[in-house]
Amino acid sequence: MKLSFTLPKLGYEYDELEPWISSEIMELHHQKHHAGYLDNFLKNIKFLKETPDNLTLWMESSSALSFHGGGHFNHSLFWESLLPVHKGGGELKIGPLQEAISDSFGSLDRLVGLMGDEAISLQGSGWVWLGLNQEKKLFITTTINQIPLYNRATPLLGIDLWEHAYYLQYKNAKMKYFEAIWNVINWKEIEKRFLEGRESE
Repeated sequence: MKLSFTLPKLGYEYDELEPWISSEIMELHHQKHHAGYLDNFLKNIKFLKETPDNLTLWMESSSALSFHGGGHFNHSLFWESLLPVHKGGGELKIGPLQEAISDSFGSLDRLVGLMGDEAISLQGSGWVWLGLNQEKKLFITTTINQIPLYNRATPLLGIDLWEHAYYLQYKNAKMKYFEAIWNVINWKEIEKRFLEGRESE
């Protein structure tokens, strides 16, 4: 994913993910939380004595850049991973990604279950990920806070497990939000990342 230092425009309206994710959550999440990560990332860049050559080095240069830069990266990926139901959200079609999921986990339902187990076990705030490792194999993991997956593997799907992603609608029932979000997953975009990651060196 090519990352810009601007707040990304969503490919859908805030209310188009309802009833699974409310428009109130989407607007606050995008306009306040993500915008805040980006603003603080840009502010902290100004304190660098030298400009690193790539995003990974920028993230590793300070804890503030890692947190806020990771927040910007993760959320930019997250918005593209969502799609309204009426535009095909939640529909994984037969193809390379579906076959890889079946080979690796047995079925999509099994993948969802395994990611759910990881989500339940995550203490505090963070993300649960479906990624592609250096051996081009699918795997599931979590990262805490805003640590991104990009420097360890190819991130295919990251689900935000911070309370700001669900609390206004689901209160403390994190797993109800986790179960609901699969209805608006943009599998076409995730398969695109999968194919690009599989072809990369």
